[in-house]
Amino acid sequence: MIREATPSDVPLILDLIRELAEYEKAPEEAVATAEQLEASLFGVNPAVFGLIAEDDASGEAVGFALWFRNFSTWRGTHGIYLEDLYVRPTARGGGHGKALLTELARICVRNGYSRLEWTVLDWNEPAIGFYTSLGAVGMDEWTVHRLTGEALAALGAE
Repeated sequence: MIREATPSDVPLILDLIRELAEYEKAPEEAVATAEQLEASLFGVNPAVFGLIAEDDASGEAVGFALWFRNFSTWRGTHGIYLEDLYVRPTARGGGHGKALLTELARICVRNGYSRLEWTVLDWNEPAIGFYTSLGAVGMDEWTVHRLTGEALAALGAE
């Protein structure tokens, strides 16, 4: 079962983010706080949205997706950028990841959004294989660039 995240899910989402960071070999980079997540997801003007995957038999939360709207100037429409998708290892293979992506695709279709996109680490072959099996296409000709930390502060101070 897939449901929208609620404010009471913030501690769960934070735990799942930390599990994802461990899986992606970057636990020290997961520094978000519960207060930040609550404000971003449920504040006055939420800019981030969340879905929770629950196991049908036990009702236990086993995964999540966090996303936000982006915009394609070429298509003239919004889309969804999937920031995080994670299913706990014990629940993988149970259809939860596909159910989360299916719900995101439904949101796109319902709202007239033209894209659902995300990034995946190039070493994460199980995820790449899973996404490809759903019809997703790798955008290998595009390279992500990022400003953060001191470089972001320096440019912003000019």
